[in-house]
Amino acid sequence: MQALPPFTSALLVDDTSTVRQYLRQILDKLGITTIYEAADGASADQLFFTHHPQLVFLDIQLPDINGKVLLRRFKQQDKHAHVFMVSAYSSVENLKDAIAGGANAFVVKPFSAKRICNLVQSLPR
Repeated sequence: MQALPPFTSALLVDDTSTVRQYLRQILDKLGITTIYEAADGASADQLFFTHHPQLVFLDIQLPDINGKVLLRRFKQQDKHAHVFMVSAYSSVENLKDAIAGGANAFVVKPFSAKRICNLVQSLPR
């Protein structure tokens, strides 16, 4: 049985460069070949609408916009995009809002490479 092709594109949205670098390393190992990065909501918005990445890792706390607002925009544009909300603030409200907005999962910082790999590998392709 032949393996399904992996996801090939991702957008990493976080105002902390080390978080983006860590996610990039994990996704590289999963064979994701095209990775876009944004440190703020405006850049993320532009990259998403220009490139339509298959996977999005989206921080809730951004300098210019709440990630939950971007989540709704992204899902309106592409309901099939796989969006993972990422935050150090693991409140019940954030979790509920993320799932209600169409996020595939809520990832609490700090996260492990294993957690990210499991999330990506469990997605339907």
